[in-house]
Amino acid sequence: MTRPRISARISAISESATLAVDAKAKAMKAAGRPVIGFGAGEPDFPTPDYIVEAAVEACRTPRFHKYTPAGGLPELKQAIADKTLRDSGYRVDAAQVLVTNGGKQAVYEAFATLLDPGDEVLVVAPYWTTYPEAIKLAGGVQVDVVTDETTGYLASVEQLEAARTERTKVLLFVSPSNPTGAVYAPEQVEAIGRWAAEHDLWVVTDEIYEHLTYGDAGFASIATVVPELGDRVVVLNGVAKTYAMTGWRVGWLIGPKDVVKAATNLQSHATSNVSNVAQAAALAAVTGDLSAVERMREAFDRRRQAMVRMLNEIPGVLCPEPKGAFYAYPSVKQLLGKEFGGRRPQTSAELAEIILEEAEVALVPGEAFGTPGYFRLSYALGDDDLAEGVSRVAKFLADAR
Repeated sequence: MTRPRISARISAISESATLAVDAKAKAMKAAGRPVIGFGAGEPDFPTPDYIVEAAVEACRTPRFHKYTPAGGLPELKQAIADKTLRDSGYRVDAAQVLVTNGGKQAVYEAFATLLDPGDEVLVVAPYWTTYPEAIKLAGGVQVDVVTDETTGYLASVEQLEAARTERTKVLLFVSPSNPTGAVYAPEQVEAIGRWAAEHDLWVVTDEIYEHLTYGDAGFASIATVVPELGDRVVVLNGVAKTYAMTGWRVGWLIGPKDVVKAATNLQSHATSNVSNVAQAAALAAVTGDLSAVERMREAFDRRRQAMVRMLNEIPGVLCPEPKGAFYAYPSVKQLLGKEFGGRRPQTSAELAEIILEEAEVALVPGEAFGTPGYFRLSYALGDDDLAEGVSRVAKFLADAR
């Protein structure tokens, strides 16, 4: 009998759709084609200078040439605890913090630590592409709670309750949201948190976009708004989006001490400590002021408004106004089945492929986020590229028959 070369567990993992689209766009650009990419969720700003200088100094410090604690530099863990109190009003101590290799490792370790095979996780769709894979690797079962543009991609307590079963252990709560930019109002956060507490559910809350909200929207941490959740909350966060540090790979997990201890044990065998130089940079980021962050947020807000206006001017496209993060998530369902240059796409994935080939614009189709019939566009790119890219899409879609 021939045994499979790759384990069934790993074979079941899907490639990151957002990174795949970004890689294809970059390959086409390298081949000389003027592709504009809306795929990757990555700020186009450089990391602020004071953070880079902290990393340079760390390179010269012999202490950082050696192993450090697997759970993170003690001074960084304390700084993250202080920053969490400052920014969301949630009081934790350093023993409740685990520093991870980016936000993705925090996601993976949270589910690996909380889930046993068969445990169910309620996930609001559209959802970020990594969540399903992390849940699956932990043996969990994802239960989708599907939202759409009619509600601004917000889930209600009634929807969550309809999806809950006796096997439900975790609610994954994300606000602001990737991919939709949806932001829950404080009263909505409170209602959902109290519902979760009533049913003794764990809440894993991803707060990586906490500083990127616009207009009258504001960030509210479910851990703070609903203190009765007690020690059944795990907070995921990191420096990538707020400080334009996607390449530095520093995230963190905050939770009850027993959960953090168990996750730290896992990390000690998986990766040991996060790069000390990157941790020193993260320390400078979370202890510094937010002036550089505010300048980036203002640019994102300007681009957000421009993108939404341009998208909604395209016949057949409907784009709710995102309130946070740096993504728009327009519906293109009305365009499916129409003819574009002799081709008739039936799915948003097929339409995105045609747009990339013909208009040279890279978009991520809704299939990647659990809701076909949509595109995700990041507005974390330069103003000129944004205007040119959306204009190309508009011109191409105008030829629909």
